[in-house]
Amino acid sequence: MATGRQDAWTMDEDRMLAEIVLEHIRTGSTQLKAFEEVGEKLSRTAAACGFRWNSFVRKKYKNEISEAKKARKAYPKQERKERAPAAGEEPKEKAKTLSVKDIIQFLMDMEAAQSNIQSGSEIQEKLKRENEGLKQELAETKNQLDKLKNEYFRLNNDYASLLGILEKAREVAAIDRGEPRQKEKAQT
Repeated sequence: MATGRQDAWTMDEDRMLAEIVLEHIRTGSTQLKAFEEVGEKLSRTAAACGFRWNSFVRKKYKNEISEAKKARKAYPKQERKERAPAAGEEPKEKAKTLSVKDIIQFLMDMEAAQSNIQSGSEIQEKLKRENEGLKQELAETKNQLDKLKNEYFRLNNDYASLLGILEKAREVAAIDRGEPRQKEKAQT
């Protein structure tokens, strides 16, 4: 569900929408900019303003729209581009002229940035080489670990075999001394 504004449009809001859109048409601006401006003022989305304009308000202002279009044709093109900001709109900055000193400073900054990019590339290459070395070292360490695991299992098996042989030797020694076997004692 939408959490935006859901209330109905008032006649004053419709009138404000029409006035701002007509002003934008007269000055050669776009309706989209008008919808954004109205949306900010009425706490509605530009899409909601556009929908209201196209579905309802525009039909009531057909004559005014054609007059605004005629006025736009009479409006000088230069003034259209530099339209005076509407109420609540901030004026755009005019183009700033650059001095030779500004251009030189800009070029020096660009040179420093290029130097930083190059040193960054060098650092990246160094890190790549280091990463490859660490990968190789990791592979060697894994091989050593596998060898040690195999050696451990072999020694563990040999140890178990040796314990088995020692147990048999004890039994044989016990028999030679005439002692009853441990297993026979357990059974009786």
